[in-house]
Parts: sequence; C-alpha cells; structure tokens
Amino acid sequence: MPLAIVVVLLVVGSVIFHIVSPWWFTPIASDWAMMDNTVQLTFWVTGFVFVAVNLFMAYSIVKFRHRAGHKAEYRPEDKKLEWWLTGITTLGVAALLTPGLFVWARFVTVPADAAVVEVMGQQWNWSYRYPGADGALGATDAKLITPENPFGIDPNDPKGQDDVLVQSQDLHLPCKPVKILLRSRDVTHQYAVPEFRVKMDMVPGMVTYFWFKPTKLGTYNVLCEQLCGIAHFAMRGRVVVEEQADYDKWLAAQSTYASVAATKPGDAAAGAANYAVCSACHGADGQGNPALNAPKLAGQESWYLARQLYGFRHQLRGADPNDTYGQQMAPMAATLPDDTAVRNVVAYIASLPAGEHAKATLAGDVARGKAVYDTCANCHGQNGEGVWATNAPRLAGMSDWYLARELKNFKSGIRGAHAEDFPGAQMAFLSSVLNSDRDITDVLAYLNTL
Repeated sequence: MPLAIVVVLLVVGSVIFHIVSPWWFTPIASDWAMMDNTVQLTFWVTGFVFVAVNLFMAYSIVKFRHRAGHKAEYRPEDKKLEWWLTGITTLGVAALLTPGLFVWARFVTVPADAAVVEVMGQQWNWSYRYPGADGALGATDAKLITPENPFGIDPNDPKGQDDVLVQSQDLHLPCKPVKILLRSRDVTHQYAVPEFRVKMDMVPGMVTYFWFKPTKLGTYNVLCEQLCGIAHFAMRGRVVVEEQADYDKWLAAQSTYASVAATKPGDAAAGAANYAVCSACHGADGQGNPALNAPKLAGQESWYLARQLYGFRHQLRGADPNDTYGQQMAPMAATLPDDTAVRNVVAYIASLPAGEHAKATLAGDVARGKAVYDTCANCHGQNGEGVWATNAPRLAGMSDWYLARELKNFKSGIRGAHAEDFPGAQMAFLSSVLNSDRDITDVLAYLNTL
C-alpha cells in the first residue's frame, strides 16, 4: 500500500510540475506555430500514457497484493488483452507520428516567393551570403575556399559576382519568407534559432535547407546544437529582424564578391609610412616594448592584426573604462584613416622579419603548462602557430606579458564584452578553462618553449 501511494503522488506531482513549470518554450517569432502544436500533442499523448500506466501499476499493487488464502493465476496468453494493447499502442504511435509528417512536408516545401540566404558554418563561427541584384547565388566549390574567398565562390560564374558576403555573426532579415541554405566548412554543425522553431544539420559536402517567415521585429539567438568541438558552446550568433527599409540600407552597405575580389592587397611600401607612428611604441622592427606596453607584432598573423585594428577603430576594443592600455591604442589606430591604410600597414608588418621570440618575462611550471595548453591547442595549434580557420592568432614567440594581461581582461569581462566582438566573446568563454593566475603563467611559460 505505501508503494502504491508513492506512485500516485509521483504522478500527481509530475502533472502539477508540468502545468506550473517556469521552463517552457521561448515566445515564438515566426510562422511555425505548427511546431509548438505538434510538440504539445506529443505531451498530451505521452502524458496520458504516463498517467494511465502508473495509475494502473498503483491499482495492480493494491488489487493483486499478497493476501492469505489467495492464489495467483498464471495466464501465459490472453488474446483479447493482446489485441487491446496492440490496437491502443498503434493509435498512440500514429497520433505521435502523423502530425510530424505534415509538419515535415511543410518544412521542406519552400514558398515560391521566399528569398534565399546561405549560411556557412565553421569552427566556431557563422558567415552569410546573400544573392545580389540578379537574385541568384553563384556556384561554389570547397576547393576554392581561402582566407580571401571564404565561401569558395567560383570566380568564373557571373552569377556570383554580385553575391553579398557578410563576415559577421549577424543574419539580417525582413519579415518575409526566407529559405536558408546550410553549408559546413569543416565538421557537422546544426543551425538553430529557438524563437523560430527551426534547426537543421550542416553536413560537410552537402547543402541542407529549411525555411521560415519571421513575424516579429527584434534580435534572436542563433545556436549550434550539434557537438562540433571544444568551443561548440561558444558558437553563437544573432538573427536581426528589421523593417524592410532598414534591411535594404544594411544590405546595400555590405561588400559583394566582386568588390572583395577586386580589393588590392596591402602595399608594404605605402604601409611603411603608416607604420612610422606605430614604431614609436612597437619598435622599428615590430619587436615590441614592454616599457611602453607595446606587444611584439612581427610574426603575428596578418588577418588577426587587421581584425584588431578594425576593433580599435570601431570601438570594439578599447572602449571599456578599465581597459587602460586599450584606450591608449584606440586613438593610435584612428591614425589609419581607412581599410586601405590598415591593409598597407599590415602588409608592411608582414614584411618585417619575425626575428627572435619576444623575451620571456614570466616563469612557470612548463610541464603543467603543457597539460593546460592541450585545450588551447584545439584552436591555436599544437605549436601555438595560430589557425586562420578557427580565428585563433599565433601565440608562440609573442609577448608573454601582453598575453597574460589580455587573458585576465577576457576573464574579467574587460575584453570580449562588446556586442559586435564575437571572436572576443568566444575567447572570454574559453578563457574560463584557466582557473587561476598560476594556470595563465604556466601556459605562457610553456608557450615560451615553442
């Protein structure tokens, strides 16, 4: 009898918890209410079975409990009972599966008037490609992917020349139907927007898709919901749903493949003049100067230097009042008037000999640092060489005191907190693996040996 009471209480408690639970779906912001209805039907069917089975079990515990003078009946077969169970189970399974088939049929049937946007997933970032004035996306080939052509667009396909490329984590959309094409550059990802009730796997070598229609203006979270590596939890983005006029203005300001392909590489000779200001702190050979809080630049990845200069120029870095040295660097970066100047000065820095490693200023446990660095190596490379594909700069041979300061800034929220600094936000997440100052010192002591 006590066991039967416990079973009944568990059933009653489960039902009450389901009804009053604060954990429920996020408010829907697309036309996929059909998804919610199907899930709720699943709750009703499985909930009815849960209640019925457990209450029957409680009834059986009481009804068929051991009593003196009663003998259990052995009935190995009961055709009537078997037919009833088979029929009820069939109806339950059909009730669960049939609505899903209708949802799936609509999910893969894209409206004729839907716009098209391509999403590229990579460890651990998103980027987007929109069709240009011709309304069509150009052909692509994974073999053509380079830092200068991250989507692998075929330069010989005229349809790709006006494709709009967005190297950002933000997907901008108006309140209109849109078909999302999904590609992966490396491993399996899953593009998911909880508020829209849509998600789909991104498989290397395939193009998958789904469609939806945003119904509410606002900003919504993009998540990767397929375990894709150590920084999977930090692979995030946003969908910005805005008025058509705002969307058109934003889209017109983005770069096309033709404009990117026509961009001239940096001119190292012209960059030498721009670097004259930088050399006052960073040194004529980019070797850095700890006394002036200027880290080593020579040997660092060009794409990373360009991104950091962009961050300083647009206040993604150096805006925090606690970032004393970032605030010093911001006006220096502002002396570079445009992107051409940035490319030129970066090209000049790339022309400088990498030279010797920056002088070590930190002493730590190298063996322990190597063990801690195993996590960092997933992005920055086994030898700290930096990996473009994971947005991870070179660490080996760079200024250890500067790396220590920036790691502490990431951990304290001084760096990586800006809404547009997605790589910084990822690093802020990942810096949590370094639990103490000792971890930081030991890792950097190990890096000094690479």
